[in-house]
Amino acid sequence: AGGVPPFDRVRIEDIEPALDAAMELHLAEVDAIARNPAAPTFDNTLAALERAGRVLDRVLAVYGVWSSSLSTPAFHAVEARMDPRLAAHGDRITQNEALFARIEAVYAAREALAPEQERLAWKTATGFVRAGARLDADAKARLAALNQDLAGLYTAFSQHVLTDETQGALVIEDAADLAGLPPGLVAAYAAEGARRGQPGTWAVANTRSAIDPFLAASAVRGLREQAWRLFTGRGDTGGATDTNALVARILALRAERAALLGYATHAHWRLEHSMAKTPERALALLEAVWTPAVARAREEIADMQAVADRDGSGITIEPWDYLYYAETVRAERYDLDPEAIRPYLQLDTLREALFWVAGELFGLAFAPEPDVPVFHPDVRVWSVADRETGRAVGLWIFDPYARPGKRSGAWMAALRGQERVDGAVLPIVSNTLNVTPPGEGQPALVSWDDAETLFHEFGHALHGLLSDATYPSLAGTAVARDYVEFPSQLFERWLATPEVLGRFARHVETDEPLPQATVDRLREASAFNQGFGTVEFLASALVDLRAHLAESAPEDPAAFERETLAAYGMPREIGMRHRMPHFLHLFSGDGYSAAYYSYLWADVITADAFEAFEEAGGPYDAAVAERLRRTVLAAGNTVDPAEGYRAFRGRDPHVAALMRDRGFAAG
Repeated sequence: AGGVPPFDRVRIEDIEPALDAAMELHLAEVDAIARNPAAPTFDNTLAALERAGRVLDRVLAVYGVWSSSLSTPAFHAVEARMDPRLAAHGDRITQNEALFARIEAVYAAREALAPEQERLAWKTATGFVRAGARLDADAKARLAALNQDLAGLYTAFSQHVLTDETQGALVIEDAADLAGLPPGLVAAYAAEGARRGQPGTWAVANTRSAIDPFLAASAVRGLREQAWRLFTGRGDTGGATDTNALVARILALRAERAALLGYATHAHWRLEHSMAKTPERALALLEAVWTPAVARAREEIADMQAVADRDGSGITIEPWDYLYYAETVRAERYDLDPEAIRPYLQLDTLREALFWVAGELFGLAFAPEPDVPVFHPDVRVWSVADRETGRAVGLWIFDPYARPGKRSGAWMAALRGQERVDGAVLPIVSNTLNVTPPGEGQPALVSWDDAETLFHEFGHALHGLLSDATYPSLAGTAVARDYVEFPSQLFERWLATPEVLGRFARHVETDEPLPQATVDRLREASAFNQGFGTVEFLASALVDLRAHLAESAPEDPAAFERETLAAYGMPREIGMRHRMPHFLHLFSGDGYSAAYYSYLWADVITADAFEAFEEAGGPYDAAVAERLRRTVLAAGNTVDPAEGYRAFRGRDPHVAALMRDRGFAAG
């Protein structure tokens, strides 16, 4: 089906032998490149490597979907066996001495290559070195063992957190305990209760999309505390799913691996090829924003405490009170009730808004493809084309709803990346959310935060769809970790534009547009609660960097969290956005380890980039959009990201734009 995996025919028992066969084929392809008697050239070495492993890529696309979206105990067993073997497979390639010698020979002669080829030569050669290609035999053996051990730990961590999220819920049995909750949430929680086999109850699933609206609206303080502790306690249960020992072991093995590879810490190894280049630069940005963010948060806390005192509640604001009282202050200050906005935010209509903005900015058109095989009834597929020429661009797959066996959060995945090594290969990308499913026959209404998340993930999808690279290793989102969030965070900005709200924020019952007065108040309130949002993020980012910079790996993650945040003067009224026991960004793989700061780094670029649109006359300026498409979205990793951004903006980004954007005092 146009390159889409045959999801309708996948059986879990077939995944393991398919991976084994695909790895065996990949190793044979790599061995043929390494043993080629001809002198190494770009085509017979680096381009050949890009061609190798395509069968494995196809099997991994299926494996990734089952791992993230359809996980079951049967699949857990497969995953536990396969992840260490996949890690070992990667090491067999990077530790192939004959292959590395050929790569180094091509890299040494890189000045004769075309620019994109030279970029691939640099990425491949340095990637092999960073993976231990220059180590001696004993060190390589130890490195391989470390990588396999880490792979197993990552799998166990992910499965423990998923179990806590899937099995955990706040179940409400007394209707009186629904006080403060709007009808839409009540209906969604009732539907969740029924899905859990407890009809007549209301279940708040252990996901952010379910918990945060409850914390913001519930008038029952004791239940707010239960919900907050349930969510923030994932992985920290003291039972079979507790992850603290796993976290400590992961940190220790990462530190050993970094030392083996010749780096001061895991953070130095991870950030070497980032835009930040060093953890010290990343830390400096976090700490520069920390002080004004905490100052703003303390102002917010004082405002909320004043409301609580005025109401005679006799309480001191705690983390489970923050969102509730923040909404009270917001309502008073801006006459803005988030739950009054929810009826205007229909998921299906917002999806059409994504398509409209992509059409206005980049000339894309989307058409439903009902006959493409999917992996769950919730999933739908659209073809993407150039609306002027009709030229096919790729496929977009959407999986919006939370369900058992699906990890929390939201993400973009490339089931097939764009390339043209041997002719054009079009991308197939997916976006996944965890929106609370609506009741039977009801439309899905989402919060403003969920709407922003939808736009964010679609920004990643556009990065994959609009890729225009020759080699898959340089295509789409295969960029530095602290650059990959730039297109996604930038695309969030279009949600709040009058053009989108006027066309697509329409009341579910009356079809009336969101009132202009509400739009104006949304704009006025855009910097509201930025202290909270920034501090909860920075707390997680600082703990991440500090844990991976520590001279000795922390043995007690909870104590390390407390001590690190106390040293920074963390307001006790705010919790971390992600605590270490469930910090999937860090401990389900290397992905964002020592790099959670990337979201703030990208936010600096985002704020600066959006000002380029504003300076040109508005967010739909065609010339700026075209420049963004050409220098950022299409370019992928074919150029250094700093050079790519300068090509877009004409200069490096200014951090002052972020401070203005969040309403913080600069300096």
